[in-house]
Amino acid sequence: MSLSIVFTRAALGITAPLITVEVHISAGLPGLTIVGLPETTVKEARDRVRSALINSGYTFPARKVTINLAPADLPKEGGRYDLPIAVALLAASGQLSASRLSEFEFVGELALTGNLRGVPGAISCAREAQRCGRQLIVARDNADEVGLIDPESSLIADHLQQVCAFLEKQHTLDSPPVLAETPPELTNDLADIIGQQQGKRALEITAAGGHNLLLLGPPGTGKTMLASRLNGLLPPLSDSEALESAAITSLVSPLMLQRKWRQRPFRAPHHSASLTSMVGGGSIPLPGEVSLAHNGVLFLDELPEFERRVLDALREPVESGEIHLSRTRAKLTYPARFQLIAAMNPSPTGHYEGRHNRSTPDQVLKYLSRLSGPFLDRFDLTLEIPLLPPGSLSKPERGSETTEQVRDRVLQARQHQQSRQQKINAHLSNQEIRQYCPLQPQDAVWLEETLHKLGLSIRAWQRLTKVARTIADLEQAADISRPHLLEALSYRAMDRLLLRLQRQVG
Repeated sequence: MSLSIVFTRAALGITAPLITVEVHISAGLPGLTIVGLPETTVKEARDRVRSALINSGYTFPARKVTINLAPADLPKEGGRYDLPIAVALLAASGQLSASRLSEFEFVGELALTGNLRGVPGAISCAREAQRCGRQLIVARDNADEVGLIDPESSLIADHLQQVCAFLEKQHTLDSPPVLAETPPELTNDLADIIGQQQGKRALEITAAGGHNLLLLGPPGTGKTMLASRLNGLLPPLSDSEALESAAITSLVSPLMLQRKWRQRPFRAPHHSASLTSMVGGGSIPLPGEVSLAHNGVLFLDELPEFERRVLDALREPVESGEIHLSRTRAKLTYPARFQLIAAMNPSPTGHYEGRHNRSTPDQVLKYLSRLSGPFLDRFDLTLEIPLLPPGSLSKPERGSETTEQVRDRVLQARQHQQSRQQKINAHLSNQEIRQYCPLQPQDAVWLEETLHKLGLSIRAWQRLTKVARTIADLEQAADISRPHLLEALSYRAMDRLLLRLQRQVG
């Protein structure tokens, strides 16, 4: 048979479109041509495949070989097509039986010796192959990834010879091992933080409702310590959430999946991070930090030191839960539903009042103006973390709540939200806010007058209402009352600071 067809998968974001590898061997001058919009790495497959076939004991056809990667208008890149091309070449040249090729899909890069190497995006390939009723054959490097889907949906091979022997029913291939679930190690406990009770309370509300939090205060007051404790308060990932996060991570760093695929991501990029590294990019865009933090936490320390355009680029994914990347060769959408936690000093010197202050109100206001108003609007809670009062270190408090104790209340509040509205409070739409977060008429009038005095937007009204709903859920209260709104308003430190500075400057 001079024509063979083999199935494989491309990696286009977290999707894996089907690619049909068609190989035709005909009379003519010996040569190999690859068509179907291949990139340089795919064109180089001719040399890798030739050496792999010869070193595996097979014959490379000394005839005219045409390889088509369909659909022809989809860009192909990477070494993932080596294995399907080699299998299709052997079938077309009669060195391998083609009777079972339609039952499998092949993804893998070939070494010159014929050994198989792993490729990015194996999770998406395994998931799509399972939906089509075919088994995916991959390298052992991808065993942990494809094992997350279903151990029976994929097969693992180490060498091209093993794959060919399996197709000839002369050898068996192993199924991927089931990745053992290890409980997350609780290395950061809330009880380790001295004082900052309001900060701990804000962290509990943030975890219970999935809100965004901005911590404002002088250096060394525990802002970063508080942020690092958030993951310990969050519930474990569900099966669908874990697979979504794992599919994104596998495109960038498959090694991160080992033993951590059930843990919520915690991404903390440096303030020198570029726009591309934050939101994603490339000719065929790869995910950035906002997508790698999907279903987890994105922590931005030293917030004003980030480029303003980088921070403003976060406004869309914070609202929509996804990021749209448009490039010449591809337009992709990555999920980006994360909790945004940020920490910052209130002035260039770190202080804005007291004997440590060396900045004028005008300098402080200029420093805070690095953050745009629309970006600050995306934070549900902004809280000042002050210096500890005298005696806090020499006589530390006793009986501070542990992460486990707070986490129990968080899980209970989240379960209440799921039973009431099938989502956490931070994800409520405007219509759902009116339905699930009603206010008493007198409370609504009072809140509107307060927001007008502070100069806050309608978005602030919505976020305040959702925070108040979370506070009520933590207390197991059916309705939002004035104390809940008052506590929610207390977490608007940035608004009060800006208002005070503007009055001093003006």
